[in-house]
Amino acid sequence: MDFKREVARQLHIDGVTEEEIYSSLTLPPNSEMGDYALPCFKFAKIFRKSPVQIAADLAANFECGGAISEVSAVNGYLNFKIVKSLLASETISEVKLSGDAFGSSEIGNNKTICIDYSSVNIAKPFHIGHLSTTVIGGALYKIYKFLGYNVVGINHLGDYGTQFGKLICAYKHWGNREDVEKGGIHAINDLYVRFNEQADEEMEKEAREYFRLIESGDREANELFEWFKELTLKYVKGIYDMLGVKFDSYAGERFYTDKMQPVIEELTQKGLLKESEGAKIVDLEPYGMPPCLILRSDGASLYATRDLAAAIYRKNTYDFYKCLYVVAYQQNLHFKQVFKVLELMGKEWAKDLVHVAYGMVSLEDGAMSTRKGKVVWLEDVISRCVDKAYKIIDEKNPTLENKEEIARQVGVGAVIFGALYNNKIKDIVFSYDKVLSFEGETSVYVQYTCARANSVLTKAGTYSYPQNYEPNAQEYEVVKAIANFGNTVLAAAENYEPSYVTRFAVDLAQKFNKFYIDCKILTEEGATRDFRLALTDATLTTLKNALKLLGIGVPEKM
Repeated sequence: MDFKREVARQLHIDGVTEEEIYSSLTLPPNSEMGDYALPCFKFAKIFRKSPVQIAADLAANFECGGAISEVSAVNGYLNFKIVKSLLASETISEVKLSGDAFGSSEIGNNKTICIDYSSVNIAKPFHIGHLSTTVIGGALYKIYKFLGYNVVGINHLGDYGTQFGKLICAYKHWGNREDVEKGGIHAINDLYVRFNEQADEEMEKEAREYFRLIESGDREANELFEWFKELTLKYVKGIYDMLGVKFDSYAGERFYTDKMQPVIEELTQKGLLKESEGAKIVDLEPYGMPPCLILRSDGASLYATRDLAAAIYRKNTYDFYKCLYVVAYQQNLHFKQVFKVLELMGKEWAKDLVHVAYGMVSLEDGAMSTRKGKVVWLEDVISRCVDKAYKIIDEKNPTLENKEEIARQVGVGAVIFGALYNNKIKDIVFSYDKVLSFEGETSVYVQYTCARANSVLTKAGTYSYPQNYEPNAQEYEVVKAIANFGNTVLAAAENYEPSYVTRFAVDLAQKFNKFYIDCKILTEEGATRDFRLALTDATLTTLKNALKLLGIGVPEKM
């Protein structure tokens, strides 16, 4: 039963729809106040009364019954308490019945959501700055799938530009196939770095010619480019597999080479393309933005040109309900410009384009900047976390089986969770010690809670769920947290915010551990023992589902 929906259904407010009530319901800051709360401040203009008086009037006229046991008015909020035994039995029964689908829904109704994320550059290794876009996009992909959407994950590869002419030039001068095959992406990157350090004017000219050859379809130049691309994708797919991230399309910038001209022609036909100092622009000054540059004075296209073509192609190909761009906040202006240009072109679906902006990631020593030579490769961060996790696990439980696999789950989970725990727009300072702590707000803490629950259930054997069981305070806190999982997933999707799920997992783990410490489980008898085992099982299932949405595995033992 959706108890939040039940509250909205039973509460009648003149001039306010059930959906408006439902979307306004929230959780009280103090659980003793109730299970749901309706803030009455937004109704002050309708009724021309104070929120305190509105809440008091609604409480006085509300008849409790069904799932609702008590209603009270406190400081402009209308608080509702659900019948405890009913909430407990309905919630635990639903978890048992749904299993790994608990918390999911069909609200998406198979509508398509495109997500553009990670978008790596060909011939460049993954650095820690790519972490956020990759795991935020990966989590949103899983969340929307969980809610019944058809999701298309797009890796908009950076595979277009003069840097590839430079790379071919460097390879011709200093590289050989055997060394590059052996060294992979890092060997390619070393050649590119060497070019930028040592190239003279003649080599720069040669590099421009190689890029021209790529564009004109020269066989050798394109074979080299495709080889570099193949080595890059092999490398990044290894990292994606570790992070539990997948894509349905690797159509990059180069894919849109032949799709830009129709966009330029449409902009011209609609009188939007203007000349400015030899370049072609769309004037956005009336909308409080600088001009959107479409073609440089030498006729070359830009990011905006290719993003316009990509958006139109995606709409025509996938007919998306929404198209998300998981890109750092530094690109806020770029996406505002691109979305506005599409709107001016008469694309009514421009309103369905969303820039999911996020903050930057750095290590505690400030390492991140490629320009300052402090770049940190993402595989090194993951590897270090896995190694550190192994040492911690070996120290805590030296006889544990499958330590290597458990360390991988714990180490990789720590990297993902560390990037997803805070609101996505915040800058992150990544700390190895902090993300691998068994205490506090970490994936390790949640995974350890799962291992603890699993241990209890293994020792307990069989049990049966007792009907009409009245949970005590600690038990009820766990029940309420579990019951709120579905709403949390919906809120994460509506706000493009995976941190809702990470914080939910920590909150449920904390409530379960308090219950575990305060309440006997295995040594209890009868209905109490059965209920507590059922609650432990429901907690384990819910935490597993939450972590799965983030791409994090759950060891059975730790």
